[in-house]
Order: sequence, then structure tokens, then C-alpha cells
Amino acid sequence: MNRAPTLEAQFSDLTDPRSGDNVRHKFLDIIIIAILATLANADGWSDMEQFGKAKETWLRQYLELPHGIPSHDTFRRLFILLDPQEFQQCFMNWVNAIHSLTKGQVVAFDGKCLRGTQDSHAGKEAIYMVSAWAAEDHMVLGQRKVDEKSNEITAIPELLALLDVEGCIVTVDALNCQKKTARQIVRQGGDYLLAVKDNQPHMREDVQDLFAWAAEVDFAEMVYDQHTTIGKGHGRIETRTCTTISDPECLAMLGHLKAWENLRTVVHVHAKRQLGEDISEEDRYYLSSLPGDTTNLATRALEASRSHWGIENELHWVLDMTFGEDYCRTRAGNGAENLAVLRHFALNLIRREKSSGLSVRAKRLKASWDDRYLLKLLSI
Repeated sequence: MNRAPTLEAQFSDLTDPRSGDNVRHKFLDIIIIAILATLANADGWSDMEQFGKAKETWLRQYLELPHGIPSHDTFRRLFILLDPQEFQQCFMNWVNAIHSLTKGQVVAFDGKCLRGTQDSHAGKEAIYMVSAWAAEDHMVLGQRKVDEKSNEITAIPELLALLDVEGCIVTVDALNCQKKTARQIVRQGGDYLLAVKDNQPHMREDVQDLFAWAAEVDFAEMVYDQHTTIGKGHGRIETRTCTTISDPECLAMLGHLKAWENLRTVVHVHAKRQLGEDISEEDRYYLSSLPGDTTNLATRALEASRSHWGIENELHWVLDMTFGEDYCRTRAGNGAENLAVLRHFALNLIRREKSSGLSVRAKRLKASWDDRYLLKLLSI
């Protein structure tokens, strides 16, 4: 077995938090079994132990296992003690070793609550994790826990600082539409597309008024672009029209223009959905550093705004529905945070396997039944 040399290389510098004479199982054996088990449909410590016992003969071909398969308590204790930032850095080093970001693709940042980690009796709130998602490659690039006395607004810049986003379009939700975040993205060589809503009320009003005025004068003699898409399916008709204004004289009408580094374009997306006789409409506004001379700017902005939702649909939803993340009640120490990283390891490996055409759930099930397929996932 090629025991994922890139994984082993990244884990070789990971600090074993255990000490004393009672350490019986090899550190890397426990880590590797945990990743294999998570790939093969295990969602907790007991599942990892049962996976190991069921696969012990097979595992002994590749792991030493001097004292057999670790118990669920051993898995639990190790991951409770394991330094989560070290583990996350190992994850990010591994991603960098196997993957290069395509220039121009969307990197979406968003947070997720791990609901099962809440402990009302102990007065402990559920933890939040923010993640970075490569929309085109469908991969997690990194993650960071939100500090208990903080929020996503501070966690996302910390995670962003660890990533190379040069040449990429970085998207965040309205909560994280912050001047400091825009400045950081630009200084790291990326472009931003930031949803602007009620947390920036004056800027939103200014942008909304600018588009209303531009429509009244039919965008006469201004630098703008427009693109419309129409989608049909399941009885619905969805029409999206994206309009961008990149005219410097028009942008000068925005009261807080200079506070946003490299703000060169404002974006309006009008979405209309029709289902039978029912019609709903929504207007969304964005700030962007994309320049007006960008080819098919409105098309690109619309695609980027839609790609942002991939982090919800292809990451957060899958973690809940396929990995049972919201139902995981691990709360002690660093256990929940490190389990989240294990799930990200597994999901990235599963996403990289494209030959089978199976869903994420089906791939996990197949990995639990088929040792050759499990090896294939691990060595991709």
C-alpha cells in the first residue's frame, strides 16, 4: 500500500500530545486510521474503533499496530488533546502539496455552526468554524475556529492571511463585508466581490441609488456591462440580470468610496423566480475591485456571486447530510474542532475521485466495503 506519502509527510511534524509510560499506540497509526475510517463512513470515535477492528488484518499490511487497534477512548483522548491549529496547518500544507488554485477562480469564505457542540447544562455555546472553499475545484482550502469571544469578522481575515489568493476572486457574505477585509484581499493580490447589506446601510443606499439613477438615464455615456441568464427546471423559471457600473465619475457619487481599497465596480443582481402563478423577486448589491475593462465583467460577476453559494450547498450541506456534522455531540477539549478537520480531509479526497460518478454518500459507503476503492481515495 502507498500509505498516502503526502499525508504522512505532512503529519511527520505534527506534535504527539501524549506523554508518559501508558502510550501504547503509534501516533501516526491513530491519525491514519482516523482518516481511513472517516472516508469509510465513520462519524465518531466508536465508529473509528469498529472500523479498525473490522479491517485489522488488512490494516496490518501497512501499519505496525504493536498493541492492536486503538479503543474509542484512545481516539477520543488523542483528538481532544491534539493542537487544532497544528492539525489545521497540516491540512493546509497537504492541500498546497496536492492542489494549485486556478487563477481567476472564486474562493468563498463562510462560517458554519457545529450545532451538536452546544452544551446548555454547562453553559457552553456551539462552536463556529469558518472555511475557505475553492468553488471551481470543489475543495476546502483551510478552516479556522471562531474564538468564543469573537466572531467571523475576525476569524476570516486570520484564515485569509494563511492562503495564497493571488489572482482569485474572494467572496464573503454580507456580515463580512468589511473595509479591512477588502484591503487585505487586495494586498494579498486578489480581487473581491463583497455582498453589501444592512451592516453597511449607507453604502448600500448609495449603491442602490446609483443604480436607480443610472437606469433612469439608461446608462447613457457610462462604463457599464449587463448580462442575463434564464434557467428552467422543476417547473421553475429563474431569470437573473447582472448589471455592473465601473465608471469612475459615477463611482465618485458614492459617499464612502475612498474607504474601500481599489473599489472599481459596483454590481446589481436582480433575481426573479416564477413557479406557476407565484413570482418572487430579489435585488442584491455588491462591491468589487474587478476593473471595468474586464472581459464580460457582468457575466463574471454573476458567476462569482452564484459560485459563492457552493460553500453552502457543496460543503456545509454535505457535512450535515452526509457526515452528520450537526448531530456530532463531541464537546470536550479540541475534539470537535479536530473532527471537523478530519471531515474536510475526507471530503477533499472524495471530491478528487471523479471516475466513479458516485455521490459523496455512495463513495463513503463504497470505501467501507471495497478496500481497493478506499486505497484509491487515499492515494489520489
